[in-house]
Amino acid sequence: MTTAISGFDYQRVTVDGTVTLNVAVGGAGSPIVLLHGFPQTHLMWRHVAADLATDHTVICPDLRGYGASDKPPADDAGTYAKRTMAADVVALARQFGHERFALAGHDRGALVAVRAGLDHPQTITHLAALDVLPTLDMWEVLRGADAAVAFHLYLMAQPPGLPEQLIGASADAFFGYFLDLWGGDPRAIPAEIRAEYLAASRAAVPSIVADYRASAGIDVEHDRADRAAGNRLAMPVTVVQQDWGAALGYDAEGLWRAWAPDLDHRTTSAGHFMAEAVPAEVVAALRALLARGRR
Repeated sequence: MTTAISGFDYQRVTVDGTVTLNVAVGGAGSPIVLLHGFPQTHLMWRHVAADLATDHTVICPDLRGYGASDKPPADDAGTYAKRTMAADVVALARQFGHERFALAGHDRGALVAVRAGLDHPQTITHLAALDVLPTLDMWEVLRGADAAVAFHLYLMAQPPGLPEQLIGASADAFFGYFLDLWGGDPRAIPAEIRAEYLAASRAAVPSIVADYRASAGIDVEHDRADRAAGNRLAMPVTVVQQDWGAALGYDAEGLWRAWAPDLDHRTTSAGHFMAEAVPAEVVAALRALLARGRR
């Protein structure tokens, strides 16, 4: 890694005895953990983290399988289950002395954050999810020709072998496609950050695919079990996303409210990489979330 979040310290923290995460830590005050999305690393939070660190302890890890964190082989379906990755995050916060903390995630990180909120309701005080739907709902709303926008989900859901081979053979083109397609303002991801994302993703093709494959299998099973049991997110939740509902014909806020009774749902025109494109907007949403009390 050649780029860092200014003013943050970097550590390597072992979270389950075998997997070590690359972590940036800064600030002081009540803790918030920020989880990155695809195809990014913790660096996507560089602007937001610096602002929040003025009065919070901010912890920004690379998820297992991404960035400079360990990339264990997917020996079983649970290796990259969001339940496993959520347990990583809880263990990480405890390593820094935090038994309770706020949690925000973007894209893949948001799926990990939601699973953490469902599995560890007494640990996660506040939860934010940026530009994603809960895993089960995501698969249920994708249908017909509209599902073509999510071709990568279907590609990486396939059995091990072919997806890794296809993506690995043209990794920069594959990951760069999403950085270009999903961006709003191209200035939001400068050339040096883009190069960091591509290099990190190029080195992590098997683990990134395994993460996505889990979302088409074991993660769906876990969500279905929670839905059947009536489990919901008990903490204040903020969702910020593009207006997917208008584009694809479903009620995004309604889908989220079924999981999160205490919900602040917001839409943005900033594009998918909102934490980099409009960090002040994201910071405002997170600060409003942190100011809310638990019902």
